[in-house]
Amino acid sequence: MTRILYYHQQSNFSRKIRILLAEKKIDCELKEVNLKDKPSEFIKISPIGKVPVFVEEDGTVIWDSTLIAEYLDETYPQTRFYPSHPRERLECRKWEELADHLGDNIINLWLLNLTNNLEVTDYRTKLETSINRLLPIFDQQLAQAQYLLRNDTWTAADIAALCSLGYYSLRLNEDWVLQYPNLGNWFDKLHERESVKSTVPMPLN
Repeated sequence: MTRILYYHQQSNFSRKIRILLAEKKIDCELKEVNLKDKPSEFIKISPIGKVPVFVEEDGTVIWDSTLIAEYLDETYPQTRFYPSHPRERLECRKWEELADHLGDNIINLWLLNLTNNLEVTDYRTKLETSINRLLPIFDQQLAQAQYLLRNDTWTAADIAALCSLGYYSLRLNEDWVLQYPNLGNWFDKLHERESVKSTVPMPLN
């Protein structure tokens, strides 16, 4: 059986896995999912109805980007993106969770903006406040090191943050690059990698 990744081209969580697959040189069939009209084969294997979903050669099905990322790192360890030391791994997961939380807030803010609902001002303010609180935390961390955890190499935490910020640029604006220079320089540097350049989310026609 061929490995399959069910994904969406604009999904920051799907992009996390696409980058890992490329970096680890894992052959995998990509099946893009229409999120407005999800096919029955996708619904059957995805109880939460979200991308990404990874199907292994033996038929094992994994959903949730972090679960997939951890599985890939442990099963295909040729290039590791999670530290082996328990304390360092915990720090990596903490930053990854923070980056995913940022991504969720960005998605929710974009969806809210689509509605133009003036009666949810408090919710919009809550999302904007959370995003604006998280961005300087990442920027300050990158003032101390080349990557979020280390100076020598990137980790799953960097990939998650990169994908969330790529989604920010796609859906909202790119002003954050100028406002947070450490974050902007790190973002640009990572985009020199082919795995990152080849997965940049593009607007749909």
